[in-house]
Amino acid sequence: MTDRVERSGLQVDAGLAKFVDEQVLAPIGQEPAAFWQGLAGLLGDFAPRNRALLEKRDALQARIDAWHVQHAGKPIDQAEYQAFLREIGYLVPEPGAFTIGTSGVDPEIATMAGPQLVVPVLNARFLLNAANARWGSLYDAWYGTDALDAAPAQGKGYDPVRGAAVIAAGRAFLDRAVPLKSGSWAELDDPEVLELANERQYLGETAKGLLFSSNGLGIEVVFDDEHPVGKTDRMGIADIVLEAALTTIVDLEDSVAAVDAEDKVQAYANWLGVIRGDLTDTFEKGGQTMTRQLAGNKTVTTAKGEEGVLPGRSLLFVRNVGHLMTNPAILLPDGGEIPEGIMDAVITSAISTQDVKGLTRYGNSREGSIYIVKPKMHGPEECAFTNDLFDAVEDLLGLARNTVKVGVMDEERRTSANLAACIHAVKDRIVFINTGFLDRTGDEIHTSMRAGPVIRKNDIKGSTWIAAYEKRNVAIGLAHGLSGVAQIGKGMWAAPDKMHDMMEQKIGHPKTGANTAWVPSPTAATLHAMHYHEVNVFGLREEISAQPVPGLDQLLEIPLAAGANWSEQEVREELDNNAQGLLGYVVRWIDQGVGCSKVPDINDVGLMEDRATLRISSQHMANWLFHGVCTREQVLDSLQRMAAKVDAQNAGDPLYEPMAGNWDTSFAFQAACDLVFKGVEQPNGYTEPLLHAWRLKKKAALA
Repeated sequence: MTDRVERSGLQVDAGLAKFVDEQVLAPIGQEPAAFWQGLAGLLGDFAPRNRALLEKRDALQARIDAWHVQHAGKPIDQAEYQAFLREIGYLVPEPGAFTIGTSGVDPEIATMAGPQLVVPVLNARFLLNAANARWGSLYDAWYGTDALDAAPAQGKGYDPVRGAAVIAAGRAFLDRAVPLKSGSWAELDDPEVLELANERQYLGETAKGLLFSSNGLGIEVVFDDEHPVGKTDRMGIADIVLEAALTTIVDLEDSVAAVDAEDKVQAYANWLGVIRGDLTDTFEKGGQTMTRQLAGNKTVTTAKGEEGVLPGRSLLFVRNVGHLMTNPAILLPDGGEIPEGIMDAVITSAISTQDVKGLTRYGNSREGSIYIVKPKMHGPEECAFTNDLFDAVEDLLGLARNTVKVGVMDEERRTSANLAACIHAVKDRIVFINTGFLDRTGDEIHTSMRAGPVIRKNDIKGSTWIAAYEKRNVAIGLAHGLSGVAQIGKGMWAAPDKMHDMMEQKIGHPKTGANTAWVPSPTAATLHAMHYHEVNVFGLREEISAQPVPGLDQLLEIPLAAGANWSEQEVREELDNNAQGLLGYVVRWIDQGVGCSKVPDINDVGLMEDRATLRISSQHMANWLFHGVCTREQVLDSLQRMAAKVDAQNAGDPLYEPMAGNWDTSFAFQAACDLVFKGVEQPNGYTEPLLHAWRLKKKAALA
């Protein structure tokens, strides 16, 4: 039984109450009794509103389901379809012309363009690595990945042939990003005589070398004649260090498995540690004990002899959970669980108040703002709810209005279709919009579940609605004044071992006018930063703004399969692909509480998986099963065969519990089956309700 304490009618997990009282409230001078009384009052107002919004989601889905059943077998007439969506309130009137009024935004978000990391809050080591990824070694990123077109390193030690290729590529990069007045960086022998084509690119000297700027991003050329690389270099250059992950989203949502008070306290404690500046993590690597901590700032002396300081760490957002889930960490007066999104908003903001009050070692926001990414909101009503909630949080914590900024993830169909109205609902605190293909696809499938079978999963990426969705997001953001005030972001590169492919393809993201895009690792952030030296994002935006905005006809075109006459082999391949990815993720989530990791796909290629990838795989299988493209027996056959494959892929993990043959005792396998066989009835196709239920069963069994 959970040990609870009573706080103003709330039954609070004792560990959570102690953490909040002593580590969160005491430093900011907030009286615990007043805080808990204020929280109880806030919940009295917002918990019923939260439930009503979820009921509206269900009611809209029921109306849409009925419409598709009524129109079964008929081509969808967009005019009729959209008229129906307006009639039921799924589509709302467009707001009039407006410009967002957000102020107090840090330059990393407002006026700079560069990579963004997303990191699970429960993994302290990964969290520190991400926060420290503001600056990254280009030499290391090239040497240790396939990004460079050169022979891979040979042997266990330093390979001078590979090193020479890295150095040559580094000189070529400097020629492009920081061109000289004449000649090439490859021809220089003495850094004292270098003359830039644009002297304004020179920022000054650091402790290790010279600092330059290109498209607003820093480039540090490190000199060290004693370094193994520097002593072989004609100029003594030991490295090129790039400003990389300008921002990081510290995630409490899709990349973590947090189902109870124990998990939430650990999540909040890690957020507190990284905000306060004293988070550390000790681990074993290569037989040695290592301790990771936050990096310090970078000092620079300008040509005029003036001292300056550049941030040494990524600017941090925190991603709260959405509106759907509740958590047993706090029970309401009626015995119900607290809406988890409300709990996150209050506690993560209270933690960040230490930053606002200047009580932290390094500081996060130099503008005194708190940055919260809010996922999975359905339409402007839910955005307005979040705006009101953040007002109430500010009042509870004694913060000025709009201190708490919001990032709106455009990943649900009702938000995409009403994006301008969603932005308007949070227009004075919005600092971020982005697109997320996987969750958006999961909602696309579930919303139109009864319209017919959808096309194969990989083919969805080429759908009409996807192209419209990506273009509309940027165009609508620019039309309402986000440029120079807020981020417009793009989604994740999921294959951390395929950096060559990333370098070829992900340059497309800055070319859309987006000033950030997600990457899976600090190394990927360093490499992706090169794209922002090549593409002047802010310079493109006027041209992009002049282009026509795709309409709702394209956005709402459902990716249905005409005829749906796949061969038995094609159906088997599709089921196997979905089942393998689903099982590979679920088994770690349920058995080990790992919410994000590099999971081998069906071809043994490592992909970064989180709940968004799970949502699309489970919904796709549920859709084909619902429409008779496959049978329950075929789905179960795929799940069982792929369970054996996933077991083999995890054979080297001593903590792994095999699924194959343990069909009735493996909670992970049973959870995977539920996600498919109960997929049609899950709210908006979300995986969280089933995952949380099975993880709680697993934790109880382990206890």
